[in-house]
Amino acid sequence: MTGGLTGELVRLRARLDSDVPVLQSDLYDDVTIWSRATFDRWLPISPDRSVYRPGEPSDRVARFSVVTLVGDELAGIAVLSEIDTHNRSASLGMFLRPSFRGKGLAVDIVRVLCDYGCTVLGLRRMFLDTLADNQAMQRTAERAGFRREGVFREAAWVMGRFHDVVAFSLLAGER
Repeated sequence: MTGGLTGELVRLRARLDSDVPVLQSDLYDDVTIWSRATFDRWLPISPDRSVYRPGEPSDRVARFSVVTLVGDELAGIAVLSEIDTHNRSASLGMFLRPSFRGKGLAVDIVRVLCDYGCTVLGLRRMFLDTLADNQAMQRTAERAGFRREGVFREAAWVMGRFHDVVAFSLLAGER
């Protein structure tokens, strides 16, 4: 990886204070999209308490803002979480602003996250979970080289009902 955390279409960089209102408005404030992407409950919060606020570096999570290489536009977020240095694994996730979805950025983001996790952090296994009806994320995972591991039946409570969750993983040698 040369030039930092840069792919073919995107660059991952630290979160800036100026990113917060945009991310809050475009990602968090959409209750359905937030719930589907995170499998978490949505609560009304103000931007000064936003989940997107820049934070201190952590050994357990690496949070990035995603910007396009062309135009340097804020496209969304990317994260490595559940970083486990003993087992050398991490979960990855991403969340694109609505105007950047369907433009081919997702596979590039996943590849850059995997490169960072494996090359910089020395991780061996990357994994991700998505709702079973999220065909776009499943295609993204497969295009990035991930293998489907299985289905967690009715594992996510989202918008009033349980959903199956599909698990994917990628080993460092499979990149």
